[in-house]
Amino acid sequence: MPEKTTDPADLRGDCAQCFGLCCVALPFARSADFAADKPAGTPCSNLRDDHRCGIHARLRQQGFTGCTVYDCFGAGQKVSQVTFGGRDWRGAPKEHARRMFDVFPVVRQLHELLCYLTEALGLPAAAPVHPELREALEHTERLTRQSPEELAALDVAAHRQEVNVLLLRTSELVRAGATGKGNGKGKAKGKDRRGADLIGARLRGADLRGASLRGACLIAADLTGADLRDADLIGADLRDTDLTDADLTGAFFLTQPQVNSARGGAGTRLPASVTRPAHWTAAG
Repeated sequence: MPEKTTDPADLRGDCAQCFGLCCVALPFARSADFAADKPAGTPCSNLRDDHRCGIHARLRQQGFTGCTVYDCFGAGQKVSQVTFGGRDWRGAPKEHARRMFDVFPVVRQLHELLCYLTEALGLPAAAPVHPELREALEHTERLTRQSPEELAALDVAAHRQEVNVLLLRTSELVRAGATGKGNGKGKAKGKDRRGADLIGARLRGADLRGASLRGACLIAADLTGADLRDADLIGADLRDTDLTDADLTGAFFLTQPQVNSARGGAGTRLPASVTRPAHWTAAG
């Protein structure tokens, strides 16, 4: 199969080209994020026959906040149009539908890795590992184009671990440069908060420049006015985190779903890789 360069547009969800896979394949439980229970493989009651959401404009008001903070990173249209060649799950044999629903989460993880690798290749400080990052990007793209059977059998966790080694090295290089500005040496290791339990933490105005917050749990933390410039936020849980007036300029490995799950306002400074959520303005 010929090589294909990853187009950034391919890493953003395009619902018009998808068969509503996130609304069918994934389960959700009645909670603060979802107004009802839904088992995996069962269409959401709000899914229309055209595969579009019937309450998309009112998801938060209807109790489906979880849907507004989800992103397939373009996996939905890849599985729908490429992996299964545009063949819908509606009216198809049960085995076809089941395989499509099984493959979707796998491709979603691969597309998330493509996002991180693409971003890493755009970071000048990571130049020493750009060749390895480019190779990993090409390999991951090839994996996304395997057959349904190959994707279902893929050890995606093992592949994530291999890629993570490169992303960790990228983080070290970028953060060392960021924290070393002005003093000639990096201090990234002194700000390693990987996997930290910071639920509800009071971090108003905290200096977190060049910090590693990989996998940190920041649910409902107060980061009002905090300095998060050039911080690594891969996998950080930002649900209900208050980012009002926080500075995230240059923060990397920050995804749109993370931003959508947080709270912020007009004074929140974000990296160019994400957009300001509409509900931030609505919340005032």
